[in-house]
Amino acid sequence: MGHYFENDELIKSDEKKVSTVINGMMFTFWTDNNVFSKTGLDFGTRTLLENIDVSKLSGKILDFGCGYGPIGIYLAKNNLDVDMIDVNLRALDLARKNADMNKVKVNIFESDIYQNITEKYSFIITNPPIRVGKEILNKIIFEANNHLLPGGKMILVINKNQGAKSLMQDLAETYQVKILQKNKGFYVIECEKR
Repeated sequence: MGHYFENDELIKSDEKKVSTVINGMMFTFWTDNNVFSKTGLDFGTRTLLENIDVSKLSGKILDFGCGYGPIGIYLAKNNLDVDMIDVNLRALDLARKNADMNKVKVNIFESDIYQNITEKYSFIITNPPIRVGKEILNKIIFEANNHLLPGGKMILVINKNQGAKSLMQDLAETYQVKILQKNKGFYVIECEKR
């Protein structure tokens, strides 16, 4: 089994369709081997989406590490302007199929961290890939600041067992940090650009 943040073409494809309800809205997604949470919407992403007040979101939004697309597609279904990026090409193909299947218009493209990002966003929303290791994770989280508009915010979810408390201390050096929700060990954290 490879990592979902790598492109391992040796891992056999086995696409499956899963359905889920998020905040009263029904979604169906194609998933596959070598993508994050292939059996369906994971608890961290669900916690993130159920605790974002979409009425307070505006402007252009970046779904970082979109995987097969649940975050960006959910936001687009709420009439928001969304770019979705991932380094995993299989995940990006699924995200495009899922955007079509769920009838939303989003901009989906490959980017290794922020390599192909050319604009600034009002919001960056992510369930970051913790397993990439601390060095890359820190790049994802702290370089987000360079891609936010003034007053822009990154909203992320992280499990306390994966270092949420120490990460929050580090985040506070760069961002104005606020916990939006804690749920069964998952923290939804809002990080406002200073």
